[in-house]
Amino acid sequence: MKIDAVKWGGVLLIILALMASSAWAAWAWQANAYGQQLAIREAAHQTELTHLANANSAQILAEQGKRLALEQWLAASDQSYYRALTDEKTKQARLRDRLATADLRLSVQLDGTAATGCDAVQTTPSAGGVVYGACRAQLDPAHAQRIIGITGDGDQGLIALQACQAYAKEVSGTK
Repeated sequence: MKIDAVKWGGVLLIILALMASSAWAAWAWQANAYGQQLAIREAAHQTELTHLANANSAQILAEQGKRLALEQWLAASDQSYYRALTDEKTKQARLRDRLATADLRLSVQLDGTAATGCDAVQTTPSAGGVVYGACRAQLDPAHAQRIIGITGDGDQGLIALQACQAYAKEVSGTK
């Protein structure tokens, strides 16, 4: 009986060893299968993240391109309007200088019927102008300077308004 007990003990040990090894093999196979599934999911997730990052980068590059184009347009526009403004200021300064040196005189046309000492209509134009029959009065140089200053301010305001309107149209996208 002892031999039978040793025989059965050996068989039992072999059975236990087989059961343990099959449990370990099943556990290893299942871990490998789950690991593969997780690796596939991780790869898909990483691919999705890469696509999102690429789309985001493309959108950022497009926005940077738009911003660069707008900055270039603004720089060109600023330069153009600055040039127009400085040209206008230069013309105004020249006009003021000509008025100050009496090289140029401003005059106003008077109503020929209301003015005394003027005929209503002259028959020929004067040598310096083409206005027929007009009586003219010269303005005081100080008043002429003020008038030129006022018109210069108005011209500068109009140039600035044009620049603002062009900017608003460009930014809002309307042409």
